[in-house]
Amino acid sequence: MKILDSQGRLFGKLSILDVAAALIVLLVAVGIFFFPGTSGGSVAQVGTSVKPVEIDAIAIGLKGTNVPNLFKAGDKINVVIRNQPSGQITIKSVKTLTRTLAVPQPNGTLKALPDPREEEAFSKNMMFTLEGKGQLTENGPVLGNTKVKIGTTLELEGSKYIFNASVIDVRVKE
Repeated sequence: MKILDSQGRLFGKLSILDVAAALIVLLVAVGIFFFPGTSGGSVAQVGTSVKPVEIDAIAIGLKGTNVPNLFKAGDKINVVIRNQPSGQITIKSVKTLTRTLAVPQPNGTLKALPDPREEEAFSKNMMFTLEGKGQLTENGPVLGNTKVKIGTTLELEGSKYIFNASVIDVRVKE
């Protein structure tokens, strides 16, 4: 009896292609179960220390009927950074920023005056100071497993709201 027949079958029963496919599947399974690689860890956790971090963030154009009363100092809110849940952070302070318009004056100068438009009564600019614990790495602070730098967009979520704010300052406390 020949090992290979004229149609490429082993011992007249198994195709060489079927045997090769089964061998590949077996090698992949061995690779997955016996050599899974790294899991669950973060590169950011190597050689780090946990420190208090303060973040100033600004939210432009928050819409709502009573936006300033949604936020209180001391409230805990959920933070999502770059679509990665990054835990909870505490609101340290909230400041409503006045919306102004540049109004030309008769003498040719400009003067900043409060925006009189009715629809702007429901749109607020707010600045938040947030505080939490972050890992300090050589590249800066990390909340959850995500770096926080000026310009990072935070998604802040409470029981009655969800909105985006942009980081304008990051401070690491000692």
